[in-house]
Amino acid sequence: MTKLEQWIHSKINTASQPLSREVLDAYQLEKLRETVDFCREKSPFYRSHLKGFSSRQISTLDDLSVFPFTTSQDIRDKSLQFLCVSQDEIQRAVTLQTSGTTGNPKRLYFTRQDLELSIDFFAHAMSAFVRSGEKVLILLPGEKPDSAGDLIAKGLERIQVKGLIHGIVKDPERTAEEIKIEQPAWLIGIPTQVLRLARTQDIPEGIIRNIILTADYVPLAIVRALEEIWNCQVFNHYGMSEMGLGGGIECGVRGSGSGVRGENMPLTSHPEPRTSHPLPLTPLHFREADLYVEIIDPHTGDPKRDGDFGEIVFTTLTRNGMPLIRYRTGDMSRFLPESCSCGTLLKRLERVQGRFSNRIRLGADILSMADLDEALFPIPDLLDYQAAITQENHNPVLQILLYIKNGSTDSQILTQVQDALNQISAIRNASELKIGIDLCRDTPADCLCRHSTGVEKRMIRKRRLIYE
Repeated sequence: MTKLEQWIHSKINTASQPLSREVLDAYQLEKLRETVDFCREKSPFYRSHLKGFSSRQISTLDDLSVFPFTTSQDIRDKSLQFLCVSQDEIQRAVTLQTSGTTGNPKRLYFTRQDLELSIDFFAHAMSAFVRSGEKVLILLPGEKPDSAGDLIAKGLERIQVKGLIHGIVKDPERTAEEIKIEQPAWLIGIPTQVLRLARTQDIPEGIIRNIILTADYVPLAIVRALEEIWNCQVFNHYGMSEMGLGGGIECGVRGSGSGVRGENMPLTSHPEPRTSHPLPLTPLHFREADLYVEIIDPHTGDPKRDGDFGEIVFTTLTRNGMPLIRYRTGDMSRFLPESCSCGTLLKRLERVQGRFSNRIRLGADILSMADLDEALFPIPDLLDYQAAITQENHNPVLQILLYIKNGSTDSQILTQVQDALNQISAIRNASELKIGIDLCRDTPADCLCRHSTGVEKRMIRKRRLIYE
């Protein structure tokens, strides 16, 4: 069994029988029923939200599809009503201001038991990659106890790996200096921040051998750029605070027999990313003892079959303080029906392709952040960008602010950007679309570009009437 399977096997307490898909499904079914009963009894929100629904209605995993969804708006409006424990049992509260939202922020609550679940996942998930005695530089918030970086470091400590909490990259020169001094074999960080580090700092090849990108959707163009610059391997972790931070980790075998990364991506309108070295399509394997994951049609809410794209929905199976039932993430992906070459029986989730809501209709076509990412990030001097859609005289205007390296030539960058944007069919076919491009030079101290925290989700800003 894989390390993740061994961990799941131990968690579901079936040591007397081999782990199989049937055994795992039976465990998830039992936990779903327990979660529904627990929430209906303890949570004021779910007591009302699940009125008329009962665990007795769940005789198969598919039966959960008739239960109502939980949304981010529900959490913003009624976060305390989700609690299934008294407030004095809450060890950690996380406040999330949703990108583009001016209303109440989301508040998430975790007991010590809930945080232990995350630490345990990080320890076992990372044990499949790192070796005892190695160093991992954590480029995530970690100053506060039980923050993301702190939980990862605690998990690494359990497998005799040194987790160095650096925090988000505010000063690339300082980060590069720490890398040269500590020589970590691994980096864990936010995609655009790690790309900026690679493209602005002279870090000798061979120090960083592996990278895990997390906290946001991971563009393939960034993966390719990092692997080329540092001659390393880049893996994707998918998780969110609502999941308890840990969700799924990309398969370490890096192969599936079902093509290359970038194939079969109907959610985006751009042609295949240009590369002479296609990357294998490596799926994510989830912590299925703690999370039950569904793929649904984002329009109708109906379940999708394996192989079909849709929206990721999850239910927590072991959460104590603030369980979530059928929480809509807005993220788009699909389950891959073929078996993974690593031999696991765990489900295979294809890499997340951004948020369904973060798409703009341009005439008959759809423009997504993923389109822009895969087109723009291959430009060598580009560090990051912002995009917004507005209107001018009833015509759409795509405004792009580019953060570029010092020393790059404006005219060359503008030409490369125009050529890249013309690869996107939604832009190419939008005859009335106007494009405005502004350039911003990078300075060593100006690392975060867009925000004060550096961890918000990247998105196309929508202003005035431009909605799908």
